[in-house]
Amino acid sequence: MNYIDNIAFLILLILGVGFFVKNIQKIIRNIKLGKKVDRSDNSNARWQNMAFIAFGQSKMVKRPISALLHIIVYLGFIIINIEVIEIIIDGLFGTHRVLSFLGGTYAILIGTFEILALLVLISVSVFWIRRMVLRIPRFWNKEMKGFPKNDALYILYFEMVLMSLFLIMNATDVPFQQGDSGNPISQFLVPLFENFNVTTLYIIERTAWWLHIAGILIFLNYLYYSKHLHILLAFPNTYFANLNPKGQLNNLEAVTNEVKMMLDPTADPFAAAPEGSEDEVPEKFGASDVTDLNWVQLMNAYTCTECGRCTSSCPANITGKELSPRAIMMKTRDRLEEVGKNINKNGEFVEDGKQLLNDYITPEEIWACTSCNACVEECPVNIDPLSIIIDLRRYLVMEQSAASQELNMMMTNIENNGAPWQYNQMDRLNWKDE
Repeated sequence: MNYIDNIAFLILLILGVGFFVKNIQKIIRNIKLGKKVDRSDNSNARWQNMAFIAFGQSKMVKRPISALLHIIVYLGFIIINIEVIEIIIDGLFGTHRVLSFLGGTYAILIGTFEILALLVLISVSVFWIRRMVLRIPRFWNKEMKGFPKNDALYILYFEMVLMSLFLIMNATDVPFQQGDSGNPISQFLVPLFENFNVTTLYIIERTAWWLHIAGILIFLNYLYYSKHLHILLAFPNTYFANLNPKGQLNNLEAVTNEVKMMLDPTADPFAAAPEGSEDEVPEKFGASDVTDLNWVQLMNAYTCTECGRCTSSCPANITGKELSPRAIMMKTRDRLEEVGKNINKNGEFVEDGKQLLNDYITPEEIWACTSCNACVEECPVNIDPLSIIIDLRRYLVMEQSAASQELNMMMTNIENNGAPWQYNQMDRLNWKDE
């Protein structure tokens, strides 16, 4: 027997899956560079979040046209790839359509796959038209230049090619077409190949089969470099999302403990907190680089779909300010990737003279934020750009004293007068007499 094809397939499969696992390990390593944060509470609500938002895509329906198209592509791509099970078995053991023994069930499955493949092709084509012909504004913000713009197109072309290969593979499979079952779409492609002899059809079918599985493995490994990591990370990202009401900012533990100590007459202000305890003063207030952020924020950066819904709903961006919540996430991911490459090269992070704040994200961007949470509300996978902005602001204020003059004046007034305004505390209630 000729095992060359089987060996070649095994090598292809090992290489494809091996590189994918290696890339996933890099992502996990990079995410773990973030500070610890406990998101193990309220597991029922978290599972519900993941089911409705990640799997059910409940937040997508706010924009019904793109939601419908995305759901078709999402479900189509996932369901059609169930056939990969059969492809792997056939590739490893030299069989052909090994699951065809299922009879009518198999015909229903393949027929469903073909219909979904056609719907995916239509949806992807509409996506391309929306992006390149209608030029939806959120796809053309200034951060969507170069690779970010091309990345979206690469994915669309990938999906077009994979779906087309699947249909061509079925259309040129003579025994499958002769069965005249499970081919509701591919049967209409058969006339395109009617002038080819059986040998040529076999070559075309085998070529489409190999390109289809190779394309899937290439796509799998391309995810690491692409915004489409959300296909995988949307599930943990929605599970570990912040469950607090929007607008409720977390307090710095060290500051909270300091206030408690001020209010506790029995506390010893000179007593040092045990090393490693929650009461220990942190090395830094806020964040200036990605390693100062928590691991959920870093996972947010990898999960970002770059869809631009956050930016298109941001009042600061709409009114012409520098801020783009999407750009905040993209820049965070870029910096995190740079730190990861630094570690890959040196075995550990070697200071490179850069940081997230200033080198990637400017103070102008973060001070433009109104903290309205529109970006958080709009994100289809529960990413929280605001939390990163707040941490960067905290660093500027608490470590650099680099707030704007107006903000510094307000904080001084609060400290001295107990109010944001510059008048005596005794005059605070004078308004009631007016």
